[in-house]
Amino acid sequence: MKRILQVLAVFAMGVAYNNVMAQENPKIVFEEETHNFGSFKESDGVQKTTFKFTNKGESPLVLSNVRASCGCTTPKWTREPVAPGETGTIDVSYNPKNRPGSFNKSVTVSSNAENRTVVLRISGKVEPREKTLAEQYPRQIGALRVKSNYLSFAKIKKGDVVTKELELVNDTDKPVKVGFRTVPKHLTAKAEPETIPAKSTGKLVVTYDSEAANTYGFASHRIYLSLDGSNDYKSSVGVSATIEEDFSNLTPEQLASAPVAVFKETSVDFGEMKQGDKKEHTFSLTNNGKTDLIIRRVRSSCGCTAVAPSKSVIAAGETAPIKVTFDSRGKRGRQSKSITVITNDPKTPTSTLRISSNVVVQSAS
Repeated sequence: MKRILQVLAVFAMGVAYNNVMAQENPKIVFEEETHNFGSFKESDGVQKTTFKFTNKGESPLVLSNVRASCGCTTPKWTREPVAPGETGTIDVSYNPKNRPGSFNKSVTVSSNAENRTVVLRISGKVEPREKTLAEQYPRQIGALRVKSNYLSFAKIKKGDVVTKELELVNDTDKPVKVGFRTVPKHLTAKAEPETIPAKSTGKLVVTYDSEAANTYGFASHRIYLSLDGSNDYKSSVGVSATIEEDFSNLTPEQLASAPVAVFKETSVDFGEMKQGDKKEHTFSLTNNGKTDLIIRRVRSSCGCTAVAPSKSVIAAGETAPIKVTFDSRGKRGRQSKSITVITNDPKTPTSTLRISSNVVVQSAS
């Protein structure tokens, strides 16, 4: 019985001690833990709010850190200790610049309080400001503004003729006459109108003749404009397309007897090589089909890689070598290059070969 009383006494003392310690700990209590800014315009600028808190504990409260969930939210807080019963503040600002739409951000408050971590939240909705003309049309072609100085025709079937347009904005106080210095032979280009009035818009109309391009795969070119008779080479528009052979009209019989391109291997690692050295590898291409396999185009990703197919027409059942030479001049570190081989194989018209190496720069002795 005496032993039981002793245990109960120790337990009671522990409870009493914990209660005293709990009373001695600071306790942070916020008037509000969330704030909604509502809907406001981006042009209204930085929005601010203040979270007020009280130390409802029995010892000084110290905020050790206040951390926002993103750089768009900036907190400032009471740095000195907050005595029991006293108040402090955390000022939170939100920068809406280039951040249209709804937002919900958190601010994590760390302190020596018994509730050591408190998460505050701010929310709202930013109404986008009206963009300036320069923001809407960030690129310039001479005196004209455009959204992009590049026209991508993406994928075009061989034989197709495709037209795209590029909006031209004249934000100057004078009309601008649009002419052309150089236009690739497979492209036609015209400005509508030819003279774009001041503070007005026009358009550049470009037509791509894939048959006249006389190539397969990815191709890029530039159209050089002459604005008001100027010969400034910077006044240009890039044009690109990926030209693919059209196999959609092949009959089942033609598909069954079509060529089939098969590479013995599609990648090689030259390992470590000294800067300035050249290495060669020969890939083997076999035609496992029943009719001639025609190599339409071979294109390397880098001028440092030379490709030399032994022939452009490979008979059924025949194997032909494709020699690849890698020149490491000017290269260093890990290198990875690709070679694209385009054929008339309707199932796999494009094959990608890869070569790699680790180019080591030799130190001078």
